[in-house]
Amino acid sequence: MSKEKFDVIGIGNAIVDVICPVDDDFLTEHGLPKGMMTLVDTQTAEGLYASMDERVEVSGGSAANTLAGIASLGGSGAYIGKVGDDKLGDVFCRDMQAIGVNYLTAPANQGKPTARCLIGVTPDAQRTMATYLGVSVLLQPEDINLDAIRAAKITYLEGYLFDRPEAQEAFYMASVAAHSADRKVALTLSDGFCVNRHREEFIELINNHVDILFANELEITALFETDNFQEAISQVVGCCEIAALTRGENGASILSSVGMAEISAHKVDKVIDTTGAGDLFAAGFLFGLTNGYSVTESGSIGALAAAEVIGHYGARPETPLSQILRGMPF
Repeated sequence: MSKEKFDVIGIGNAIVDVICPVDDDFLTEHGLPKGMMTLVDTQTAEGLYASMDERVEVSGGSAANTLAGIASLGGSGAYIGKVGDDKLGDVFCRDMQAIGVNYLTAPANQGKPTARCLIGVTPDAQRTMATYLGVSVLLQPEDINLDAIRAAKITYLEGYLFDRPEAQEAFYMASVAAHSADRKVALTLSDGFCVNRHREEFIELINNHVDILFANELEITALFETDNFQEAISQVVGCCEIAALTRGENGASILSSVGMAEISAHKVDKVIDTTGAGDLFAAGFLFGLTNGYSVTESGSIGALAAAEVIGHYGARPETPLSQILRGMPF
């Protein structure tokens, strides 16, 4: 067995969030539906980026947010995701390293530029997003650092990345490497649309390569083509060792070999922005599992991390989660 170096290593879409205050006229000028997310091409992304004067740039992407949460809790993590050899690629790399996450992918020196999510925040606090996926979706099997996979207790796979055959091959390669070293593999289904595109492939992956599954209510019911959450629970039993199913303000249901644990959502004074709630729940849960906490305690840490991030704008913790964790009753 390889010597453990990381609690968790994540594989996902490496995206830089570019956040800028704008007015409604800006959205109209650029044809962006207010409060919505729009996929854009290279030319549109470059034009929008150039027109955002007071921008703040920070590394983003679902699995990257999860690794940021793990680092904030005091865990050790690494990340694999593709950026370009450009300004935003440098931002992503420096930012991940600065928050304590080892970034392990060489930048692409040709082809598409770094992915970015261009976020315009209007005075009414609405967030309007234009997302350019760029080179992030072009992750190849050769981008997977197998030694790092074998050195991590858990490899965490982001469902958003699953569209291209090369990325699917990379997931399978990483899973085989992790299991060969007696490690665990976790998968987040990411989005209901992802599930609908890849239902059969996801089921095969979960049944044969995944130990820990993360999904929200919409995603797990979409996976099993049912409108009934309890029916989805009955079908996921036996598919993998642990299924962590989140339900927003209704908390989470955690299925494992010891039965089902119901986790209550942590109360917050005001929900400001639910972006990243699922990512941070996964962060807390994976941190707990890799640091000796029980499944139920890990679920409570996940709920705690999710509660912190929904209390402010953005998908990364503003208060070190390790400080909040010290107040937990275990």
